[in-house]
Amino acid sequence: MAAPDADASRQPGAPGADRHWLAAAIDLSKRCARSATAFSVGALVVGGSGQVIATGYSRETGETDHAEELALRRAQGKDLAGATLYSSLEPCLHRKSRPTSCAELIAAAGLRRVVIAWREPPVFVPGGGATWLAARGITLVELPELAPASMAVNDHLLTR
Repeated sequence: MAAPDADASRQPGAPGADRHWLAAAIDLSKRCARSATAFSVGALVVGGSGQVIATGYSRETGETDHAEELALRRAQGKDLAGATLYSSLEPCLHRKSRPTSCAELIAAAGLRRVVIAWREPPVFVPGGGATWLAARGITLVELPELAPASMAVNDHLLTR
C-alpha cells in the first residue's frame, strides 16, 4: 500500500488527494475480520509530502485493535510534521477495551489534520471524536461522499 516515492498530487489537502487516501483507508477496512461487536475501520498516516508512513485496520493483530491505534503505533518515532491521519470512520472518543481513545492518541501524537468518511453512530458507544479533535484545534475534514462505501463494510451492524 505504501507508495515508493512521494507524489505531489497525493500530498494531503491537494486536489483529489484526500479522496484518494480515504478510499485507501476504506479498502483497508475490508480486510477486517467481521465482528458483531465492533466496527471495521481502516486508517493511514500520510506524510505532508504524500508518502504513506503507517497503516492499520481493526482487529489486524488482536481482537481489540483499533485501526488508528495501530497506525499511530507504527508511526511512532517518525516525522509526523504535516502528516494527516485518514480513517474510514470517526476516531473513537469512548472506548471499552482500552483506557485511551483513538482521538486522544491522535492529539497526543501531535497530528494536526484528520480526514474521515463518516461519524460514528451510537451503536456501541457514543461518538464524538471528531468534535473533540476539532475543539482542540485539529483540522477535521469529512468526505461524506465516501461514507456509503465505509458504511457498506459495516452494514451488518447498521441494519440490526
